[in-house]
Amino acid sequence: MIEILSLAGANLISPIILSFALGLLAALARSDLTIPEAVAKGMSIYLLFAIGFKGGVAVSAHGIDQTLVLALLAGLVLSFTLPLLAFGLLRVLTGLSAVDAAAVAAHYGSISIVTFVAATSVLQGRMISSEGYMVAVAAVMEAPAILSALWLVARSGGEARMEPGLIRELLLNGSIVLLVGAFFIGAITGEKGFAEISAFIEAPFKGVLCLFLLDMGLIAGRGLRQSRGVLGLGAVGFAIAMPLVSALLGLGVGALIGLSLGGIVLMMVLCASASYIAVPAAMRVALPEANPAIYLTLSLGVTFPFNLTLGIPLYLAIAQAVTGA
Repeated sequence: MIEILSLAGANLISPIILSFALGLLAALARSDLTIPEAVAKGMSIYLLFAIGFKGGVAVSAHGIDQTLVLALLAGLVLSFTLPLLAFGLLRVLTGLSAVDAAAVAAHYGSISIVTFVAATSVLQGRMISSEGYMVAVAAVMEAPAILSALWLVARSGGEARMEPGLIRELLLNGSIVLLVGAFFIGAITGEKGFAEISAFIEAPFKGVLCLFLLDMGLIAGRGLRQSRGVLGLGAVGFAIAMPLVSALLGLGVGALIGLSLGGIVLMMVLCASASYIAVPAAMRVALPEANPAIYLTLSLGVTFPFNLTLGIPLYLAIAQAVTGA
């Protein structure tokens, strides 16, 4: 417990978390502080390229092995099955309709790449290495949860719109294309390619991440302010309990397939995080009757801050305790 509190305390006073807190408090106080959309988009592109490229370089140095294939398969299966668990919990803890519960469940089967990036930053700060191919696992886990949500709605007697271009839009989502593309560039160019652009990839990374999380704090704060009265205690409780349950599943899977301590932590983070980019866009098309105020506020306004402040250090402490690392 002391170790967990120590990790959480150190995480809470890091520039990354304090930047998010600044944005959150500014939004709740109705400040006119804003990050221009073009700037936020540019920072997102930079972070996705940097994390994908570094992951590819790591795979180039390590090579492809059985654990990589197992990690990819595990990520795929988890993304399909986590929404089923989330849906069941939501139906027990809340009074949400089947459509709203399925839409929320889809977010909790997919992943938050920003939470993943923040976790890699925490691991690097503690000199804990991880498998570079976890970037590819993150990409694999982005879309399957959406299909599970549509099945849940159909099973409950609702109507889900499977538009002809939906699958193509999911697979060619800009964040996935950039992440996977940068991963392959890093894998092809290896250490030599990294040496050529390391000044661009390494030095600015944490500073850009701070500014990006400042913007995320602003967005989360505005969402919380606008959603007052929409969510009950059961829904908020779910948004905190579900990441913990999912992280434990990620811990078991990561240990079973032989990931390192850093890899296990990242698998836990991927399972515990909730999408707020790709899935909301898909839900607007496939489940237009679902209430965005519910699924966006839970994923971005509750789960994202929880993971960022307390979740990541908690997952690291649990992984260390279980693995003995």
